[in-house]
Amino acid sequence: MNELNLQTAFRAAGQGNVFSFWDVLTADERRSLLAQAAEIDLAEIDRLNRTLVLPSGSSTVDLTELAPAPYEKLPEHGGDAGDWRRAQGVGEEALRHGRVAAFTVAGGQGTRLGYDGPKGTFQVTPVKQKSLFQVFAEKIAAAGRRYGRPLHWFIMTSQSNHAATEAFFAERQHFGLDRSRIHFLRQGRLPAVDFTGRIMLAGKADIALSPDGHGGSFRALHRHGAFDLMQSEGIDLISYFQVDNPLARSIDPAFLGWHLLRNSEMSSKMVPKAYPEERLGHFCVQRGRLVIVEYSDLPLALQREIDPATSQLRYLAGSIAIHVIDREFARRMATGGEGAALPFHRADKKVSTVDTAGRLVQPEKANGVKFEMFIFDALPFARNPIVIETRRADEFSPVKNAEGVDSPRTAREDQLRQFARWLAGQGVPIDTDATGLPRLSVEVSPLFGFDEDTFAESWKRLSPKPSVTDGIYLSPSS
Repeated sequence: MNELNLQTAFRAAGQGNVFSFWDVLTADERRSLLAQAAEIDLAEIDRLNRTLVLPSGSSTVDLTELAPAPYEKLPEHGGDAGDWRRAQGVGEEALRHGRVAAFTVAGGQGTRLGYDGPKGTFQVTPVKQKSLFQVFAEKIAAAGRRYGRPLHWFIMTSQSNHAATEAFFAERQHFGLDRSRIHFLRQGRLPAVDFTGRIMLAGKADIALSPDGHGGSFRALHRHGAFDLMQSEGIDLISYFQVDNPLARSIDPAFLGWHLLRNSEMSSKMVPKAYPEERLGHFCVQRGRLVIVEYSDLPLALQREIDPATSQLRYLAGSIAIHVIDREFARRMATGGEGAALPFHRADKKVSTVDTAGRLVQPEKANGVKFEMFIFDALPFARNPIVIETRRADEFSPVKNAEGVDSPRTAREDQLRQFARWLAGQGVPIDTDATGLPRLSVEVSPLFGFDEDTFAESWKRLSPKPSVTDGIYLSPSS
């Protein structure tokens, strides 16, 4: 759409204020503003205004007919060990046939960590101080080598960190991975609107745009042609995880196998909640459909409810944002096929903006609305969705906060505990405290072992065995 038509469309939609300062902008500023405006789907914004902004200024989550969702338990918690072995075998076969791609959502910055840069570039490992991206690169490389088929890796960035992320990979030679199999795609953006539905300006030539949420990953994959590329490569399974969790198994054969055995279109991992108020989404069933209810939306009385049969929390299954998704289901969610469409959520925020004179205004309270989508809202649309249990100690220790819970310190300590358990499992004496935290630093490269079984295989091949001393790093060259 050319400049005149774009401005005409915005004025016809009642959003002509976006070009309020057009006459005083430089040529470069005009080009920038037009590029931003071209990102906006005016019909979508009109629909969001009518459904989320103008009616009442708030929305209520439907909690009627809600019940805890079933899940496949680990063998140590009563699950069928034979079923888990079958799932492992089916998943390994899918990997050997090249049916799987990894997909990392990595649009965030390290602001909450006090770090200036893409979160994926943040250093997390206890000895080598590897970045989150390097940890996942090595896990993906290790899976490719083990199953004889290098994997494609799709990484969703954001407008704010895309260039820095690409540069980070290039400076490190893509961590030894085939560059042609790494695909960076920018997350979509949506404008903030004021409480009357008018698109807000962050500056005279800048629309107040923000990322469309991790649910926007479906649209990003479609917009960048990823589904067509996957189809041409024979990939029909997407292993989805977020960049902030260094323990996440990028590629998990048993999880893939459960997904395939149950003919699921979207599968999810859960951990039992550590305590009632833990800030995890809850897997629930509502009117026959699998849903996730956010911790902020489930009343405390329900979060604290105890199941008398098990003496555990009734709403026990917590989401850790790890999924396996069928390619064609993801495409359907991106394009609205068969009536599938992720809902948008409203968030009232303080939005820096400019007044009618072009002066910057920093609000003291919420003055605008941002819209975002959540990937877990796809679950009710999926056929045969399944939830499987995983071990928290082996797969969930996110880096979200600078200090305290879910911080760099807790993530490093959880990695140390994992490595110590693996060594202890091979008869190596490790001195730990009561929580299992070793008193020495140790790190295992995913290329040496990306889970307990692959670690054991590599350890048994070592001859002679190295002395486990403080600062030891186990890699293929050990």
